[in-house]
Amino acid sequence: MKQGGAFGVLQRVGRSFMLPIALLPVAGLLLGIGSSFSNTTTLTAYHLMGALGPGTIGNVIFTLMANTGSIIFSNLALLFAMGVALGMAEKEKGTAALAGGIAFLVMHQTISTMLQLFGKIDSTGKVLDKAVHSGAIAPVLGITTLQMGVFGGIIVGLGVAALHNRFYKIKLPDVLSFFGGVRFVPIISTVVYIGVGVVMFFLWPIIQNGIYALGGAVLGSGYFGTFIYGIIERALIPFGLHHIFYLPFWQTGVGGSMVINGKLVQGAQNIFFAELADPHWTQHFSVSATRFMSGKFPLMMFGLPGAALAMFTTAKDSKKKVVGGLLLSAALTSFLTGITEPIEFTFLFVAPVLYGIHCVLAGASYMLMHIFQVGVGMTFSGGVIDLALFGVLQGPDKTSWPWVIVVGVAYFAVYFFLFRFLILKWNLKTPGREDDDEETKLYTRKDVDAKNASASPDTGKKAAAKDDDAISALIVEGLGGAENISNLDSCATRLRVTVADASKVEDSILKQSGAAGVIKRGTGIQVIYGPKVTVIKSNIEDFLEQAGKSLNS
Repeated sequence: MKQGGAFGVLQRVGRSFMLPIALLPVAGLLLGIGSSFSNTTTLTAYHLMGALGPGTIGNVIFTLMANTGSIIFSNLALLFAMGVALGMAEKEKGTAALAGGIAFLVMHQTISTMLQLFGKIDSTGKVLDKAVHSGAIAPVLGITTLQMGVFGGIIVGLGVAALHNRFYKIKLPDVLSFFGGVRFVPIISTVVYIGVGVVMFFLWPIIQNGIYALGGAVLGSGYFGTFIYGIIERALIPFGLHHIFYLPFWQTGVGGSMVINGKLVQGAQNIFFAELADPHWTQHFSVSATRFMSGKFPLMMFGLPGAALAMFTTAKDSKKKVVGGLLLSAALTSFLTGITEPIEFTFLFVAPVLYGIHCVLAGASYMLMHIFQVGVGMTFSGGVIDLALFGVLQGPDKTSWPWVIVVGVAYFAVYFFLFRFLILKWNLKTPGREDDDEETKLYTRKDVDAKNASASPDTGKKAAAKDDDAISALIVEGLGGAENISNLDSCATRLRVTVADASKVEDSILKQSGAAGVIKRGTGIQVIYGPKVTVIKSNIEDFLEQAGKSLNS
């Protein structure tokens, strides 16, 4: 299947990362709530020892929540191995995921065997070589192996996906035909990753030292480095490649490493959650880790809602009612969940200068949180839910969370007045300011929902289903027709599509379906719909199936 050039490959890689990342909010909620209400320091501070102290039913429940959330973060490498393989596979995705899990175990067991054969560890897993970097050898799923972290999972996932796409249709001689097709994928993956394990035994220590050096350089870059990190992270949002950028900081030694409870923890997010999960942790959470996360809170909870208000107040009076619903929904989404594309894409294409300023302000937000030593982490993004769990509940002594509010209020004012001034000064065509002859009518669900609400339940369901088909038909038409769609998938907020001919894609039709923006890079197309995109994708797949179109999605 065609991948749409380098951009198409990168967007598929970024999307495949989202599969395991999508687990983090649930795992974080379990760990955050469970750790908060099973931690004696928090219970004492909030006078809850009698109700939730050791031995109570509440303590059992919250301890279970904390431990089940923690196990997901502890095994992210395996989840990436299976998730990336599944996401990058063209068809028969279940087999790819199974092969990814098998290859991950085989690779690490091979490395463990090599460590023992070369005298680095004994038969019990005890490290014998004094020259080995502290924590460089650690147990993974009970296997004493090199500490490769999420990188190990990504190496497995990408490699297994390549093997799967190459061999899942292989035909073997009749005597071996039982092992052909998808059954061959786990077999070839096992063989290949024995070899990969041997190679990694010799190669990974060199890579690991490079990662430690890079991590040290990043940590030594100070406030300016944090500022640049924030700018780049926002600048990559339009291309959908921000996951690829921030993941090494969050999940690998590039974002720092720390020994917590005698265990080497790598990656900013992993460090934060390891400290959170430690019931005996009483000091401030490590700002060297949270510097890569905390900057999102003022930006997403306050800054972008301020921009939304600026766009609303500058809209034409005749269009404020329609635009107000769009902007209010986008602002609430950003404030509550930290999902920002619905706002950002309202001005990205019509006023790119505003987006450039937004990127600089994003960098400044990260830097300010670093300067004020804010130690609030997150699962996925910087909304009020994460701030409450990982900031407020943990207390100001551990997180310095009040600075988020102080800086956030200032950011609301800066975004509102600056955006309003520039929109009026340069007559930028933000939502509600379009010329009447240029305005594209955007699809909204309000009229349909009102109509369905007034109908009987059965009629309403039928009308909603019919409406979904109508929108799916509009999207397919905007993508150049069913035969032009080679691959269809989605991440958190956008459809990620590979098309045969990008010239057939009609932005105006896609915007009529409710798209906030369309990004084209070769035959790789991204259509931004916001958090509802997964439902839209499923509706399109059902629509195409009814039309007799099969996709490699």
